[in-house]
Amino acid sequence: MAYQLGIDTGGTYTDAVIVDGRQKVVAKNKSLTTPFDLTVGIGNAISSLPSELLAEVNLVALSTTLSTNSVVEGRGAPVSVLLPGYDAGQIEKSGLYDILDRDSITLLAGGHNATGNEQEPLDIGKAKAAILSQKDRVSAFAVSAMFGTRNTSHELILRDLVLELTGKPVACGHELASSLGAPRRALTAALNARMILYIQSLINSVENILKEKNIAAPLMIVKGDGSLVNASTALLQPVATVLSGPAASVIGACALSGKKDAIVVDIGGTTTDIAIVSNGQPELCEDGARIGDWQPMVEAIRVFSIGLGGDSEVRFKGELSISQRRVVPMSLLAHQYPEVVAKLERQLESSPSPRNNKFAIRHQQNDVLLRQLNDIEMAAWERLESGPIELESLADNNRQLMRALARMERLGLVIYSGFTPSDATHVLGMSTHWNEHAAELGAKLFARQMRHLYGCGDWEIGDAISPCKQVFQMVTRGISQKLIEAGLNQHGKLVDSRSYQLTKLLADIVLKEREADEASPLFQIKFAEGYPIVAVGGPAADYFPEVARLLKVDLSLPENADTANAIGAVMGAVVQMSHITVTQPEFGIYYLFHKDKPIRFESLELALEKARELATGEAVALAESAGASSIETRISQDANHVKHDIDGELFVSATITAVASGRPNLLMQ
Repeated sequence: MAYQLGIDTGGTYTDAVIVDGRQKVVAKNKSLTTPFDLTVGIGNAISSLPSELLAEVNLVALSTTLSTNSVVEGRGAPVSVLLPGYDAGQIEKSGLYDILDRDSITLLAGGHNATGNEQEPLDIGKAKAAILSQKDRVSAFAVSAMFGTRNTSHELILRDLVLELTGKPVACGHELASSLGAPRRALTAALNARMILYIQSLINSVENILKEKNIAAPLMIVKGDGSLVNASTALLQPVATVLSGPAASVIGACALSGKKDAIVVDIGGTTTDIAIVSNGQPELCEDGARIGDWQPMVEAIRVFSIGLGGDSEVRFKGELSISQRRVVPMSLLAHQYPEVVAKLERQLESSPSPRNNKFAIRHQQNDVLLRQLNDIEMAAWERLESGPIELESLADNNRQLMRALARMERLGLVIYSGFTPSDATHVLGMSTHWNEHAAELGAKLFARQMRHLYGCGDWEIGDAISPCKQVFQMVTRGISQKLIEAGLNQHGKLVDSRSYQLTKLLADIVLKEREADEASPLFQIKFAEGYPIVAVGGPAADYFPEVARLLKVDLSLPENADTANAIGAVMGAVVQMSHITVTQPEFGIYYLFHKDKPIRFESLELALEKARELATGEAVALAESAGASSIETRISQDANHVKHDIDGELFVSATITAVASGRPNLLMQ
């Protein structure tokens, strides 16, 4: 019998499952993710699976939340962005300055207009100078030209120039998004470039393990829409994997629960991801999925992804709050480095400090960033090789080292530890897999810190239970509020500001615990009638019974819910699309936009016929390249007309979309 191997690499755990031809789980294993060297965690997850089953594997499918996490946390490899034809206002609007240094963004003369004609000659000289000045400071480049979807020539020239001068990866806007909207396309290209290093490292790690285990099967990656692509395609467009893990979890959750209508919620270490499934189909978000504060132009399952997970930092920010920033839980830190327990005990014997519970640990290897470290930072990096560094021990005698660690943490080379919801569940007895004593010490340090330094909380001295109950309540309320927001915005009809205000109002009504003597409300709100919550992910069993109680909805915690992502990974098909636009810029003249040369027609039917032909051929070629076999195609047309007083209904534009789909080619690729 042939088997499929599903792998999911998350921020905290890496899961591996083997499913049979009936898509039943026959073996599974979890192992801690090792960001500094992903090979270790992936190897540990696979090594405990039965060797006789691994020998019969004919497909390996991989999903990951690393891309999602990097966007939510605002992290990524250093990149340089080249923007022909853009102006400063468009860059401000794009959000690029929020994720990149200003000197890594270069505005160039160039770009095209809406009809694909050159707006201004491309400034090759300035482009060369920018590329050469950035080549040793970045891991990849991003290129997005004004109206690059109408004429790709300037983006292609710059891509070839980067490859010639640096040999480094290049992300082009026209390869990632077909619709107009220059600022968002520039952001999408930049996010794609920032993720290349992550996905490259992940794929290389998996391929090395498969080779070591003699698993001769094609490797496929889950995209944000739930479909699969081969590894080589994923390396070209890593931004397409930005919701890989959440998409796989939706597919896995539906398969495990058997529910056709459900709210699927996947909680992990870094994020909680919510998707609504109706009639067995999750809704696709064609205008771009929202991940944290960003909305790149990525066609994906409509997922509400928030920076709230088991490893989110609990901190004081005007009030007790849970940050989007992931830290290493105290219970996990002591599980991996037992020597920190004695240091926590010493901290508890000393005066409260804002650095209580804070240790620095190596997080990831990035040679480009390491080359930019100064001598003190490099010394700190080398010192971290022997284990965590306690920040409190540096406060009085080595401020330079503490500043060096802080900069490396901002760069993503280092991660801090902190008190988290995972620690709270260990203290409350819900979780037992890490160091419970360290969790209790962390809770006491946290509570004392909040009370004495920030005047927050009224817990008794030495009480670890009460603050953990409050943190648990904050998590369940936060998830509940986001579920209400997902329901409000189910069809994408609300703008963010209105959605937030309505959510806050309704959450106060729905979640408020009524006092015994309170009068009955004049109206009651029912949430998600007929839509049970299907909760998956490692911490799901801890939080969702309370979430379901608060919202008064049914709850499904299916068997194998803790590995739903890895299970969903092997269930996808290969799907590729091609979009081609036809417009009528002047009456009786039609332009078809495809690659670097707009084609002119004097007949709309001829233009549309050619668009269908080109789109179908391109979609099939993309599907074959992505690893599909037995390919089927379908065509759709989205036309835009306006009513004119004299000419009647007038054609403005049409987008022809060809979709090619097939099962993964199980022959070696």
